[in-house]
Amino acid sequence: VGKSTLLLEVAAQAARGGRRVLYASAEESPGQVRLRAERTGALHDELFLASETDLATILGHIDAVQPQLVIVDSVQTVSSSLIDGAAGQPSQVREVAATLIRVAKDRGLPVILVGHVTKDGTVAGPRVLEHLVDVVCHFEGDRQTSLRFIRALKNRFGPTDEVGCFEMTGDGIAEVPDPSGLFLSQGETEPGTCVAISLEGRRALPVEVQALTIDTAAPNPRRVVHGLDASRVAMVLAILERRAGIKTSNLDVYVSTVGGVRFTEPAADLAIAVAVAGSIQQIRVPRTVAAVGELSLAGEIRPVTQSAQRRNEAKRLGYEQVVDDRSKTLRAALNDVRARNTSRRPERDIPPF
Repeated sequence: VGKSTLLLEVAAQAARGGRRVLYASAEESPGQVRLRAERTGALHDELFLASETDLATILGHIDAVQPQLVIVDSVQTVSSSLIDGAAGQPSQVREVAATLIRVAKDRGLPVILVGHVTKDGTVAGPRVLEHLVDVVCHFEGDRQTSLRFIRALKNRFGPTDEVGCFEMTGDGIAEVPDPSGLFLSQGETEPGTCVAISLEGRRALPVEVQALTIDTAAPNPRRVVHGLDASRVAMVLAILERRAGIKTSNLDVYVSTVGGVRFTEPAADLAIAVAVAGSIQQIRVPRTVAAVGELSLAGEIRPVTQSAQRRNEAKRLGYEQVVDDRSKTLRAALNDVRARNTSRRPERDIPPF
């Protein structure tokens, strides 16, 4: 995902700022790290590299170099001779982390530890590692896209609702100051698209939801979902059919987000409903309209968290109308969108919802 690339950039920035940095890479050889540093422009006289897997040797390098920042990549590949077992076992991870944290507190030395995570997102090894440290940041991204997010899950010195957005390039990690346009399609709007406002930490991002519906004679219509919660999409389709009179049980439905972003919060419900309804009844939603809201099983639109911030961000980005819980019901929201339909010549007559 780019953990080593990001931390090498952090080390280089700290070295340029006058700090002496020790980068202990237990996974890669010095030649591999130097090649990456040359490619990303991270070489500096105050940046020292050690390729070691033994904890005592790393501590010896700390005594010799006297750094002002230490990076250990990764804690699961470092072992201590005082504990039996191979590197990566819970006892080894606990001992290595506890020793490095003790050194950090005794010397007032900031230490960054890299820890791999399992498929469900938890730290591989003991959860005690999260309790020992002061800050836990989760660095995530999709292999199919170059976008990366870093989130603070725990922070003893500040808030945890911030998120950093970066892009993985050939020259390393680059900051994305305003990623608003990354999750929107280009060109003229088509039936079956709707923009929602997602909340990543304190940052509101517009995300385009696209839907495609096709008639099918199969007894079990297909439901293909990418970037969204499949169970919520199925619930929205049931609400559309029951509460808005839009039949979806005889259609193959494909729903996806643009740009590979994951948008699984309930605020996506209304945008999914508008996109599916637009695909079925050939409604073009203007680029100036966004939809944000959670749908209840009764067809009501419920307010979402930070709704005022989402509306303000939508206004800043040029969205003239935000369809949300002020429309009260799904039928009212769909009629609001239909009133702004930009399709000049619909394929068939569109009755009111």
